Amino acid sequence: MMTSVDTDLMRVLADPLRLQIVTLLARETLCSTHLIEETGAKQTNLSNHLRVLREAGVVETEPCGRYTYYRLLPDVIAQLAGQFADLAESARNAAENKRACP
Repeated sequence: MMTSVDTDLMRVLADPLRLQIVTLLARETLCSTHLIEETGAKQTNLSNHLRVLREAGVVETEPCGRYTYYRLLPDVIAQLAGQFADLAESARNAAENKRACP
């Protein structure tokens, strides 16, 4: 049973704009123009966040003419959710465990 969570991935998703991007991409594949419209972020800021998400393996890109589409990789999110589920199960099992003070 795994009782730790991928902290690198958590740091990536902890940023509010990156979490918003991931949430939008969970609904549909979008190009950067759509993401700028939806988030209100500046193009350079959005590009930096998308780079972080790509490097972390959270999204993949698909070139389409002069646009780049972004797609969420659901297995990464499912793996993180599984780690949290394992952590919750560990906490349930340890509810009665109490370490004695010295």
